[in-house]
Amino acid sequence: MTDADSHHPLFDLSADIARTLGHAHRLVLLHHIAEGEKAVEQLTELTGLSVANASQHLQGLKRAGLVQTRRDGKRVLYRLGSGPIEALLAALRSLAAYNSVQIRDLIAGSTGRSNLLESITREELLRRMREDSIVLLDVRPEDEFAAGHLPQAINIPVEELENRLAELPREKLVVAYCRGIRCVLSADALAILKARGWIARRFELGFPDWLDAGLAIEGYESG
Repeated sequence: MTDADSHHPLFDLSADIARTLGHAHRLVLLHHIAEGEKAVEQLTELTGLSVANASQHLQGLKRAGLVQTRRDGKRVLYRLGSGPIEALLAALRSLAAYNSVQIRDLIAGSTGRSNLLESITREELLRRMREDSIVLLDVRPEDEFAAGHLPQAINIPVEELENRLAELPREKLVVAYCRGIRCVLSADALAILKARGWIARRFELGFPDWLDAGLAIEGYESG
């Protein structure tokens, strides 16, 4: 590839689309819009986003040409934009599914770190939350935590964990979580916790799985 190729407008446009799609909420919105035209109110019910946050993401998608709108009385309906958008979304899902399998295989075959990557299912997590027998540790950055998190979770970004361990009780199981199966932050947190003597596990499916399951969240998106 020549220098001229690397600055071709097509690559610039591709990068712009990639940046627009670089947020899970926008992909979730597109997923629901691909099923048929929907108003903002319908999309907030389906995604758990606030009207303000959903509208902000939808405007970004509209500027990129990924969605189009039309008026139906007082409502604004969103539909997919023109072009092979559904094919693009399908390709992204296929790649994500492929990578998930690869990561699961890597974790399963990594016997040296298997004890550090001990996970907890969503069902067991819900049961333990009802029993109040765990401490939920959200190790994502503060802005992601503020946007939405599991109920009663404590936020300590993983890079601050070493210096803030005193904030976590030792008498309860600590369950760390982050952005999902491809996110290594919770695995890093688990390694730190176990090395310092805490009893800990990780919810490897993370916040996206919790949100997709329609379970209650806290943060400004829950309002």
